[in-house]
Amino acid sequence: MAATMIGMTALGFHNTHRPLLLHSALPRATSPPVPRFCTLPRCRCQSSSSSSCGCSARATRALPPSSAAFMASPPHNAALGHRLIAPNSTAGTGDAAAAAPPPGGILPSVVGVAHLAVSLGIVLATDKYLKQAFAAAAIKFPSALFGMFCVFSVLLVLDTLAPSLAKGFMDFFEPATLFIQRWLPLFYVPSLVVLPLAVRDIPAASGLKIGLITFGGWFASLTVAGYTALAVRKVVKTELIAAEPMSKPSAFATLEFWAWGAVFVASFATAFVNPTALGTTARTCLPFLLASTVLGYMVGSGLPSGVKKVLHPIICCALSADLAAVAYGYLSGSGIDAALGDYLTKVPSNPGAGDVLMGFLGSVIISFAFSMFKQRKLVKRHAAEIFTSIAIASTFSLYSTAILGRLIGLEPTLTISILPRCITVALALSIVSFFEGANTSLTAAVVVLTGLIGANFVQAAMDKLGLNDPIARGIGTASSAHGLGTAALSAKEPEALPFCAIAYALTGIFGSLICSSSAVRQSLVFIAG
Repeated sequence: MAATMIGMTALGFHNTHRPLLLHSALPRATSPPVPRFCTLPRCRCQSSSSSSCGCSARATRALPPSSAAFMASPPHNAALGHRLIAPNSTAGTGDAAAAAPPPGGILPSVVGVAHLAVSLGIVLATDKYLKQAFAAAAIKFPSALFGMFCVFSVLLVLDTLAPSLAKGFMDFFEPATLFIQRWLPLFYVPSLVVLPLAVRDIPAASGLKIGLITFGGWFASLTVAGYTALAVRKVVKTELIAAEPMSKPSAFATLEFWAWGAVFVASFATAFVNPTALGTTARTCLPFLLASTVLGYMVGSGLPSGVKKVLHPIICCALSADLAAVAYGYLSGSGIDAALGDYLTKVPSNPGAGDVLMGFLGSVIISFAFSMFKQRKLVKRHAAEIFTSIAIASTFSLYSTAILGRLIGLEPTLTISILPRCITVALALSIVSFFEGANTSLTAAVVVLTGLIGANFVQAAMDKLGLNDPIARGIGTASSAHGLGTAALSAKEPEALPFCAIAYALTGIFGSLICSSSAVRQSLVFIAG
């Protein structure tokens, strides 16, 4: 079904991107100067060049990107982004007016889609091969994380020996990273959709305790990460420099809405008439449940910003899938439990819509290698602040969760399930796989809930705490609320965005590394009870 998502995405990809290949044959447009704004407190100068501002160059920053431009990936090469992204495109708005047909007719579009399919297919195949190899060797370390380190190492070597090859490597996989960036929130959703099944046996008192740990733990992790970054910053006194501009994913075109809507209607009718038309109920229900999830994300992404504070696109996405499951369960007489069971089967030979979406999680981790490589200079410059803050915040998050669970009497298995609450879903699920008896659906749901809390409250909380430094704000946000908190912060504070990108990836990586140690796992289990 990866091919299905690529094909449906191509509807918007054709209209919103310039061709990925053969662009040299097309007339080149002169890029206008990037507007820059001064970030000093009382300065309001604006110019296309920092040299005309009365303030220093480091006090200016590029025009901020859309908040939807980032969920996992750091800044892209500006020149490549100019080729790939249509002017005035805003990701996730559903505004078809921003989408213009690519020059050169059908051929460049076909080549662009083929480029996307090949690059994404290689990433998916790499993830699948590594999973099989690690399973055969009985290695518990996350295979995708190993793949990420391998890709990152290859890029570093190429950059040292043949920089042009490293750039070509990055350019080739650019469509795959943009695809993952565009649809990243969907990969969080499946466990949230089936949450009613996962929490059915959890007592209400335990649910209340989990909520308390989630909210209190988020605030504590934010505080620790932010103040650690400030403390180290005061010691090293590294000068902050401006980050390169961000590229944006393509907008959702009207044609995409109609296409996914048609898939939903046709496949829902087919499943209603013949529930086993594709062999099993899960396979038959897969197209309309996948379409309902995608449509929910598109609609949620296009909501006004004020509404998003209450109804986040991920919540809208999950509700859309749940409503589709409820409708089918009622009309077919199978019931909601059966419909949700078909959404996420966890059986490779009989996948549901949720299994297809979660199949991209390993690829998300591998894509972190490209993000880290793009930020390598920033990581090197601010290594002391970044690595110290992330190491302390990640360790604090894991052990504070275990301690809080023990103090308030939460069941040990539930405490273990929510340990990686501040780590992105893809790596959080890898971490809990180290522990016996963990509820992975609960893990994913708590991770998403933590991100939603951060998305709504992180800026106000940091203002109250006096965390005004961009490095502290970026690291604190990503270390406590991963990608969702980062997306909310990036809308108004692009100067903190690069540090969000780095911390977002490194927090999960560091958590995975320390949890791969049996001594750390045993200590966490002992504390949790």
